[in-house]
Amino acid sequence: MKTFACGDVVPDCEASWVCSTEDDILAHVAAHAVADHGLVEVSADLVSAVRAHIVTV
Repeated sequence: MKTFACGDVVPDCEASWVCSTEDDILAHVAAHAVADHGLVEVSADLVSAVRAHIVTV
């Protein structure tokens, strides 16, 4: 299992996910970034930051 907390990248965001794969985490985070943070595009830098904070449990 993999976990990610958005607050590790975006201060004060309380969203978090537990998924079976890193790809699942990235898909949820991308949808969240657009819907809740107003991003138009998910940049390579954001993907790198998310990947750096994904934890295997």
